[in-house]
Formats: sequence, structure tokens, C-alpha cells
Amino acid sequence: MSEMQGEAGFDSAAPQDLADDPAKPQESYRRMREAGAVARGEGFVTVATRETIDHVLRQSDIFSSNMDAIDLGNVRPLIPLQIDPPDHLKYRKLLDPLFAPREVAKLETDIAALVNELIDTFADRGEVEFCEAFAIPLPSKVFLRLLGLPYEDLDQFLYMKDGIIRPQGETFGAAAEYRRVAAQAIYDYFDAALDEREKRRTDDLLSQFLDAEADGERLSREEILDIGFLFLIAGLDTVTDTLECDYAFLAQNPAHRQQIVDDPSIIPSAVEEMLRWETPVPGVARVAVQDTQLDGCPIAKGDAVGVIIGSANTDETEFPDAYTVDFRRSPNRHIAFGGGVHRCLGSHLARLELRVALREWHRRIPQYSVKPGFELEYSGGLRSLAALPLVWDA
Repeated sequence: MSEMQGEAGFDSAAPQDLADDPAKPQESYRRMREAGAVARGEGFVTVATRETIDHVLRQSDIFSSNMDAIDLGNVRPLIPLQIDPPDHLKYRKLLDPLFAPREVAKLETDIAALVNELIDTFADRGEVEFCEAFAIPLPSKVFLRLLGLPYEDLDQFLYMKDGIIRPQGETFGAAAEYRRVAAQAIYDYFDAALDEREKRRTDDLLSQFLDAEADGERLSREEILDIGFLFLIAGLDTVTDTLECDYAFLAQNPAHRQQIVDDPSIIPSAVEEMLRWETPVPGVARVAVQDTQLDGCPIAKGDAVGVIIGSANTDETEFPDAYTVDFRRSPNRHIAFGGGVHRCLGSHLARLELRVALREWHRRIPQYSVKPGFELEYSGGLRSLAALPLVWDA
């Protein structure tokens, strides 16, 4: 997860399916590493070991995340994801304080209320389709509150987000056109929202962007649109994906779930371990901006570089017991939020949402499982679930 966790363009750099079995990718990651730190394809390479991945993520002057690396249908670079140093720094100086731990912590009470409002709608039923009733609306409501956007527009936001990350179309060209139309809809939506904020400021991030300065200069309308585009994609998808992966794991691993029930203080560490193990954003993309080499493999300028974050998070050189899910693991130097200058801007907010969701859910619904007979279906790119029906004794 990088910047606002918006790196949905990995499939432009490598095969969309990072693993033979998206439900259990860890063994595939092991085979990748055993085959070598770097694997070459036609016009791209994939990088699988922790050491080499750390090198790529830290060398933004060689391995860029610009629009050549990540094509999301946007017409200008998304800020700050597709802006490399030195310009990247001025935007992070502006945005980092807005998502600092102290600022994010102010949202905990509101997030807890949202979690409980959602649980109220199904707790007494003894079953729920988790994705639709919880994983999608929770981070969406948090995001919309931050930007001061109406929750009634959620279906439109989801269409725009899915149009970028999961564009429909039977051919590459058709999918690209679908993505282009969705991208234009995002620009148009935020343009209209900014028109309203120009008339009357409100207590939200969009209003703050209009008054913010980067290196002594106000952000332009285009810069704010480019920030908003990235925020929409990030705010409405990757936390949803993480919730789905985490609750699927817990529903199938009652001993781990019971640890949370018996000792809620373990939740922060459990969040980190599930981020490491599940890695919902399993890969990110870079592009080489000069000729170079990785682990003896020549890399040509313009080559796409697929960085397999999930493999880094299960690399035995970093985690000696990498294939044991340990909710008390310490230290836990996973890179589920990416690394280097493009490390996830929204990581503190994501962590808070996950911690509060786990705390409040397990306080009210401590025992649950996947509905008998249902087979979970994971996506192959960003790891998410088509559906997650959960059942419990009401």
C-alpha cells in the first residue's frame, strides 16, 4: 500500500494473478523467491525478495511510480503517488500533517459509532453478507466524512472507483475506454464539489485543500483534483479489501479469533500480523527511468518493475517463522503499506479503522464462521472477496 494505498496499476507491470491460488498465495511467494530475487519477462521484471524489494522502493530516482508505471486512466499525475522527488516532498509536507497519528486519533469515537451503527443492522439476525453490509460501507463512510461528501452519492463513488480498479470490458481496449470514462467522471465530480466549496467553506479536507499552500503557493484546481482522484480510489477500496481478508482469516481460524476475544489488547499487533500475512495489496508497480541492474539482472530504461509486496512480507530472511501467523509478533517490519518516499499516506487512518472494527465487532459478535457450504472466491489482483457470508448464534 503506497501513498493513500492507491497502487491499483500493478497489472500493467506483471501478470494480474500474482499467485496460483489467490486464496493461499504464500506458497507461491515462496516459490518465487526460490526461483530467484528477480524474474524477467518481456518488457518487465518481477522482484520477490525482501532485500531487493527494499532497494527498489527506496530508489525512486531509478524506479519511478510515475504515470508510465501506473495507468489509472488519469490525464495528469496523481498527487502524491505519481510525483517523484524532489516535487514529491512539497506535497507530502502539506498532506502528512492531515493524516498524522494525532489528527487521525480524533476520529476514533466517530469510527466506533459508525462500526456499531452497521453492526446494529444485522447483529440480531445471526448472519450477514460481510462485504456488502460492513467492509464496503465502513471505510466509505469514513472517507466521505473526511472529504465532506454526501453518503447518498456512495453508489456513484463505487462506480467510479471500480471503473478505475476493475474496469469492465471483454477486450483491453474496451476496458481502457471504461476506465477513461470513469476517470472523467471523477474529475467532473470533484470539480463540482470544489465549485461549492469556493462559494462556502465547510469543515472538510476539500475546503482545507483550497486554503492550503505548498512551498508558499496555493494548490491549483488541477492539483486538488489530482489529490481527490487518488483519495477516492484509495479511500474506497484497500481498507475494504483488508477487512474482507482479515475477517475471512478469522472466520476460518477460531484459535486466532479467540485470542482477540480473550485479550482485546492484542488487537494492534493482530492488525499488523494480518497485514503482513494477507497483504491485500500484494504488488505495486514501478518503471525504470534509466538503465540499471537488479541482482545481476539487467534492467533497461522503460522496463516495468513488479514489486511483490506479499513475497517480501513472507520472506524468511526478515521473518524467521514467516509462515506462522503470530498475533504477538514483535518486531513486525512488514511493508504492507509500501516503503520509501511513497509509503502509504493513509496508513495511520487505515490502522485505526481496522483496530476499531476488530474491537467493536468482537465485543458484540465474538464467535462466527463462514456460512457452511460456501466457497470463498478471492480476486487475483488486489486481494478481495466476491462475497463473505458469516453466521453466528444470535
